[in-house]
Amino acid sequence: MYSPFSRRGMLLLGLAGLLPAVAEARATEVDMTLFRSGNMRLRLPVPGSGRFHLSARTGPNRLLLSLPDGWAGPARQNGKGMVRGMRWLARQKLMVFDLARAIAQPRATQSAGQLTIEFAPGTPAAFAAFAGEDKTIAASGAPTGGPRSLPLVVLDPGHGGKDPGTIGKTGTYEKRITLAAGLELKRQLEAGGRCRVAMTRGRDFFVPLDGRVDFARKRQAALFISLHADSAPGARGASVYTLNDRASDALSAALARRENDADRKGGLNIPEASPEVQRILISLVRQETRQGSARLASLAVNSLGQSVRLLPNTHREAAFAVLKAPDIPSMLVEMGFLSDATDEALLKQPGHRAKVCTALTQAVHNWLARQEAGVGATG
Repeated sequence: MYSPFSRRGMLLLGLAGLLPAVAEARATEVDMTLFRSGNMRLRLPVPGSGRFHLSARTGPNRLLLSLPDGWAGPARQNGKGMVRGMRWLARQKLMVFDLARAIAQPRATQSAGQLTIEFAPGTPAAFAAFAGEDKTIAASGAPTGGPRSLPLVVLDPGHGGKDPGTIGKTGTYEKRITLAAGLELKRQLEAGGRCRVAMTRGRDFFVPLDGRVDFARKRQAALFISLHADSAPGARGASVYTLNDRASDALSAALARRENDADRKGGLNIPEASPEVQRILISLVRQETRQGSARLASLAVNSLGQSVRLLPNTHREAAFAVLKAPDIPSMLVEMGFLSDATDEALLKQPGHRAKVCTALTQAVHNWLARQEAGVGATG
């Protein structure tokens, strides 16, 4: 964008604005009070009457405070009592309170330019339930299901319950590998503080393929990632798949046929218009979604290739039913193949799964960063 300021003038303006910003950061540190009862009170000044959202996450336990424009603070601050420390993520306008233990549901009030958060020690089960309900706390202290600034990533551990998926040569169940990987990926993504995460299943139960798609669409997910460790004789290494009605190769077609035991599509929220206009709108939405999926897959392949072995022609396409949400960029990740003895041995190791998840976390963060910067899914 054109600017009338010279490069030197812009630099001087930036330096001139730096000192007030530093002073403001010092002035807006969180005031913490620890009472003898073990209860805590956090106070921080907030400009005007802007809205905020306070939510909880587990693995590890933490509170996420989304603040309005105009607030600035130090990148890190030491904690006390139940709060190990605080991290301010300026780009996401998000403060992360790392907790030393589970707490009871907080109470938040806002008045006279100050936000006060009060909480007490709680049980792990109660805290996990609060975090799992995906609620936020409004200024009155009441839970609300209102919209939040952070995008939602839905993770889909393949198979489950009565459907074990592939069973490896040493008896490894695919459904267990995918669930373990899903929980690790959820932990890493949430630790980054750049997105919310939901899972189509967090335990060993069966979810139909159309139910997995509906789960993501009802929650207006920004991304959908399905995790698998399938069977393919002679194949070894990680690979990534996106939707295409025509498979890119015989292996992709075979994998899609194996996975597709259900194939029902949800409808799009398309405004009232003539049939011709609706067809155009649907086509545009699907085209944008597929471009976003392709960009996510490309980022995932690049990231995975730095730490784990890849299947040749790593990004492939096929008509996977679980990828058919028409308005959510989606990819299916084969973390390896349980039909291969080496892949099976690696996938049983938490350290190897963590490496795969670290690569996928990097890909998701890069994709989200491009969206936030307005680059677009295909830029």
